[in-house]
Amino acid sequence: MNSMRLHAPSALDYFASLVGEDEGFALLEAAISIAQDEEPDLDVQQVLMQVDTLALRLRQRIPADAAPLQRLRLLNRYFFQELGFGGNVNNYYDVRNSYVHEVLQTRHGIPITLALLYMELAQHAGLTARGVSFPGHFLVKLRLPRGEVVIDPFNGMSLSREELEERLGPYRERRGLVGDFDVPLGLFLQSAAPRDILARVLRNLKEIHRSAEDFSRLLDVQQRLVILLPQAWEERRDRGLVLAELGADELAAQDLQAYLEHCGSADDAPALVLRLAELRKGIRPLH
Repeated sequence: MNSMRLHAPSALDYFASLVGEDEGFALLEAAISIAQDEEPDLDVQQVLMQVDTLALRLRQRIPADAAPLQRLRLLNRYFFQELGFGGNVNNYYDVRNSYVHEVLQTRHGIPITLALLYMELAQHAGLTARGVSFPGHFLVKLRLPRGEVVIDPFNGMSLSREELEERLGPYRERRGLVGDFDVPLGLFLQSAAPRDILARVLRNLKEIHRSAEDFSRLLDVQQRLVILLPQAWEERRDRGLVLAELGADELAAQDLQAYLEHCGSADDAPALVLRLAELRKGIRPLH
């Protein structure tokens, strides 16, 4: 009789199963699972049940015949006032602000993690909420019979067109999107795809770890970005550079080679060709 040993899927295997296909993309579950790099024993399903409990309490107080605007008011009162969700003003760059289960416990986070929870509760309130990758600050928009409402999940404010234009001003100036090159506001308010929302969560963490030169944690994030965005060769490049920092020369060389094969005309290609040659010099041949 042959004995078979069953191996539990790794955290990365689990993540890959959640983000493999755009159809049925498990956005909230995948976002929660990111924290398993820091807390391997985190029970993602338990966290989802906590969200469901909050959602049930909300549904119970919304009349079945409530109009969309009334539903929105009840949602905002519940989320921002009763539950007390809001931005972590005092420690914005704390890594825990990017972990959904931590935000759920502390009620403080950054716009994108607050938005993930807000959008989930909005769905249970019978509303359609979409994330918006607005420059510098993630927003949420809801479509109501009389038009769209844009909410800042950091403080619960409903933003007017004038306020959005004002927020966009510095970004337009930096990018030269003024005068003849002006871009209409609507282009900045398009719904973000779930895959793009998750990438933004991971890139926030990437920037935190890169600034701290915490290459071990940075590698964890890069692994997820490569799984999430297999055709984003710059993420493969960045993983290669992190691997090189950690002394994994052979794996680093594979990633840089893949990047150069697909992006050989990129501005950074000549420098990476030299880096790749250096890495290969240090790789010991197998005997």
